Amino acid sequence: MADTDVPLQPRKKGLTRRQKRSLSRGAQYVVFVAAVIVFAVSADWGRLKNQFAQWDIAQQMFPDVITLALKNTVLYTVSGFLLGLVLGLVVALMRLSSVGPYRWLAGVYIEIFRGLPALLIFVFIGVAVPLAFPGTEIVGGTYGKAALGLGLIGAAYMAETFRAGIQAVPKGQTEAARSLGFSPARAMVSVVIPQAFRIILPPLTNELIMLFKDSSLVLLLGVTLEERELSKYGRDLASTTANSTPILVAGLCYLLVTIPLGFVVRRMEAKAQEAVK
Repeated sequence: MADTDVPLQPRKKGLTRRQKRSLSRGAQYVVFVAAVIVFAVSADWGRLKNQFAQWDIAQQMFPDVITLALKNTVLYTVSGFLLGLVLGLVVALMRLSSVGPYRWLAGVYIEIFRGLPALLIFVFIGVAVPLAFPGTEIVGGTYGKAALGLGLIGAAYMAETFRAGIQAVPKGQTEAARSLGFSPARAMVSVVIPQAFRIILPPLTNELIMLFKDSSLVLLLGVTLEERELSKYGRDLASTTANSTPILVAGLCYLLVTIPLGFVVRRMEAKAQEAVK
């Protein structure tokens, strides 16, 4: 029986996957460059410079923008972060407690303070707290109320971060501590919490950045000239000079702190991933 010749199928012509990816990437670059060119050509750079880049106005802000506004912003943030750190740890332990009312109270706190806008919380602290507790506005002054507001906000988020970190610690660590005669409380304090801190350092640093930006809400508490933070300081000078350069300088001062902190977070996350590998 004679063999029959099988006709060869013609090879389909087309782009390979690698070529398609290169073409797609090239198209994205073209779109990006076109958008930049359109923005650069259409923007009125002269008006922007006159409104946001007046060097003589920027010079007038120094050194007060650093020694006063930035210093106050850092003080508000650090005090609020420390309060939130302690309160957040307590709330996290309550959330993990075997006592039902503790878990319920911690859950309600977290849901309320994560669900409400930070602006409303500061209004509540500035208005409702002095009405409910006369004389408390004297204790701590603006710094105390700012720390309370930022601390209450930060604690709600840090509590969940702490809870996740504590639950991420292997149970074998607790069992090993108990086998050595540690009480449950001592095992938590001496073994679990220190290991949880190493796990949650990156998200805690992110929370510090968020509180640093939220410190601008301190202006709702009614600050004096010596208590102004960066946002209030920039807005006041912008109103006085009828120019937006102070707002730009204040924004750059925020970046002066947040960008290095963001770099620290990325480095910690990279080290944590290397440790896992």
